[in-house]
Amino acid sequence: MLYPVTEKFVSINGEGKRAGELAVFIRFRKCNLRCSYCDTMLANSNDCSVEMLTADEILNYIHEEGVTNVTLTGGEPLLQENIEVLVEKLMKSGHRVEIETNGSISIKKLSQSNYRPSFTLDYKLPSSNMESFMLTENYDDLTKNDVVKFVAGNLTDLKKAAEIIKKFSLTEKCLVYISPVFGKLNPDGIVEFMKLKHLNQVRLQLQLHKFIWNPEERGV
Repeated sequence: MLYPVTEKFVSINGEGKRAGELAVFIRFRKCNLRCSYCDTMLANSNDCSVEMLTADEILNYIHEEGVTNVTLTGGEPLLQENIEVLVEKLMKSGHRVEIETNGSISIKKLSQSNYRPSFTLDYKLPSSNMESFMLTENYDDLTKNDVVKFVAGNLTDLKKAAEIIKKFSLTEKCLVYISPVFGKLNPDGIVEFMKLKHLNQVRLQLQLHKFIWNPEERGV
């Protein structure tokens, strides 16, 4: 079996529960959503340039880099056939695997696996234009090893995030982060909103890689 990989590189995790830690990033081709603020559009089309790699080739690359954390991203990694085979192979080899997923595809199968990765699961807020695709049934399969992430571009987004956090008791199930759409919403505004709404156990998170490098730079 082959996996369509648009990028593979080592950097720090810019977000998620291991933010600031080194990770190997494996970015797959294809996404079923088209978010208004998407910063990885290059990976979303079915005809973008890729390397077709086996699970063993991906594992060998990761071993050569000598990094424990692996982030599977996209595009949308849960669209990849046999993604569970790759996850199992990586975890059996001692790697900590995180899957960054857009929140529209079921995590149930992988969440019940003997080789369960951690999930960073988006909830797409109104400004993304993709909120109608959110699969909230996923929240039944979350654990404290997982993250639900809200990327907010305005006050309407923040209000919806607070509503969803409360409705699904997310802070009792998993880690919860709110991030600004880069360049669209000031972080201090998010902090003031968190104070106003008493959003205990919710974390503000900034995309570290966009402050360290040019926000448009790839492979970082």
